[in-house]
Amino acid sequence: MTHTRIASAALIVNAKSRRGQKLFARACKEMRALPFPVDAHAVEDPEELEATVTRALAKKPDLVVLGGGDGTISGLVDLLVGKNVILGVLPLGTANSFARSLGLPLDIAGAVRVLADGEPRRIDLGMIDGDYYANCAAMGISPQIAATVPHALKKVAGRVGYLGWATLQFLRFHSFTLIVGEGASAARIKAVEVRISNGPFHGGTDVVEGAEVDSGEIVVQAVKGPFKRNLVKNWAAAFFRHEARREHTTSFSGKSIRLDTEPSGMPISIDGEVLARTPVTAHIAAAVIEVMVPR
Repeated sequence: MTHTRIASAALIVNAKSRRGQKLFARACKEMRALPFPVDAHAVEDPEELEATVTRALAKKPDLVVLGGGDGTISGLVDLLVGKNVILGVLPLGTANSFARSLGLPLDIAGAVRVLADGEPRRIDLGMIDGDYYANCAAMGISPQIAATVPHALKKVAGRVGYLGWATLQFLRFHSFTLIVGEGASAARIKAVEVRISNGPFHGGTDVVEGAEVDSGEIVVQAVKGPFKRNLVKNWAAAFFRHEARREHTTSFSGKSIRLDTEPSGMPISIDGEVLARTPVTAHIAAAVIEVMVPR
């Protein structure tokens, strides 16, 4: 049964890749069965995504469905805050951590069914300084790879080239000091990865214990160093749901947490995109948006 508040919808899909275009066509086919009209847009140039969402919002739909990976959703969710519109999610990325945190089906047909017979749930968003994001920001090897990878490498050498670059960066990577708080009371931790999370999933894996989309708090989880093998062990233990995943982590939670590093100026990836550098303040924007989830 469709929620009574939804009489119209807009669909915006990041269709930059050939796969994205195919998924858009499949989503449109599934959405024909919805009992309300859908204004659908396939956006092949990612720089046009924000403008497309803004034009769609001008028609005042009740539901705005964003199709793409975590980075696409995080990059657009700012536009929906305060607009009295419900967010729908089509998980078309690789990790789909935000969709997993919401308990959404990861196939298109299942995700569209949630739009038809699910219900709105009010959730929090994370914030780095003034930038909203959907799921998880990170410091460590992942943003280092994203910040340094040559622009043409993945296009020219494909996934093998990208993995080769990631391996090289892992060998070069060193632990760093995370500083949580300010002044004499600040905590200082030798770390190999830091997750600043509004949900339990990061990289498609349930790894950040205590983080929930409606807890009213942001969770900062550090994988303690100085050894890089601690990070490998943590990811492996999290993947297999083993108790050892807690062995090298420490966590902080609150509504607002000041974070810095030594060396300062470390890159921070926000749902996969490098968008900030330390020092920053991580906030929670509590109950700031509604999203369709399974009943």
